[in-house]
Amino acid sequence: MLLCCFFVVDADVTVVGSGPGGYVAAIKAAQLGFKTVCVEKNATLGGTCLNVGCIPSKALLNNSYLYHLAHGKDFESRGIEISGISLNLEKMMAQKSGAVKALTGGIAHLFKQNKVTHVNGFGRVTGKNQVTAIAADGSEQVINTKNILIATGSEVTPFPGIPIDEETVVSSTGALSLKKVPEELIVIGAGVIGVELGSVWQRLGAKVTAVEFLGHVGGMGIDMEMSKNFQRILQKQGFKFKLGTKVMGATKRPDGKIDVAVEAAAGGKNETLTCDVLLVCIGRRPYTENLGLDSVGLEVDNRAHPCQQPLPDQSTQVPSAQAG
Repeated sequence: MLLCCFFVVDADVTVVGSGPGGYVAAIKAAQLGFKTVCVEKNATLGGTCLNVGCIPSKALLNNSYLYHLAHGKDFESRGIEISGISLNLEKMMAQKSGAVKALTGGIAHLFKQNKVTHVNGFGRVTGKNQVTAIAADGSEQVINTKNILIATGSEVTPFPGIPIDEETVVSSTGALSLKKVPEELIVIGAGVIGVELGSVWQRLGAKVTAVEFLGHVGGMGIDMEMSKNFQRILQKQGFKFKLGTKVMGATKRPDGKIDVAVEAAAGGKNETLTCDVLLVCIGRRPYTENLGLDSVGLEVDNRAHPCQQPLPDQSTQVPSAQAG
């Protein structure tokens, strides 16, 4: 149930964030008999994963792959001959949105079924046993709680000097909702998110080039044999890569195109690439800014993650606060 503003609520457990970590923890706490509140800043539950991450990206990945098979030579080589194939991007996006709506609605139902109180607003820790939810209209709701679980997940890591407008310069969020297939798409970063979203738009007809500082695709920590095979498969589909290359900056032209300045990571001659849409995918970082953690003595490390004890404890310097 959605509470009205200005009320003071008492709880045993307050979870800040309703992503896969937060909503599961909230439901489990309620099932164990704790009076549980979950604070979520977005209109729907599920966090990045369900709303603008794993679920919509997999829907588009699957649909674009099916389009690629039907539109390319794969079906024809199997004796399946289809003519007049066309892309209805609006309908494809609607199918993606439908999948998201079904799952986020499912979480809302589970909250109601397990008597988890859902408070809509930006959750800030305002005391060692207090969380304040700030709604979009500026009104506040105070939750006095015995325990706090911080499950705010992550956010897009910005690229210095390249502001994101989610229209022509997009993050992974904007790349999931483009209104049309770009003629040329440049992806900054060939990690798992960059190659996933880049491959979606490449299969739908865009000319895609990923610029990656490292000498391989898939990001740090990936098995090298897997990385090579991954790159080979994507290149066969038409995905282009500029590895061992760094992005120096991006400039919007009067005609709407974007010039992206790059050079070899080891140093070398500058080169300018041009695109219609620039996708910034250099990773994600912990979403801990403006949560009020420092006000109660809760420290974060150099990667902005709350300092905590190793698993399975996960306690912080504040006994009542846990980091998910």
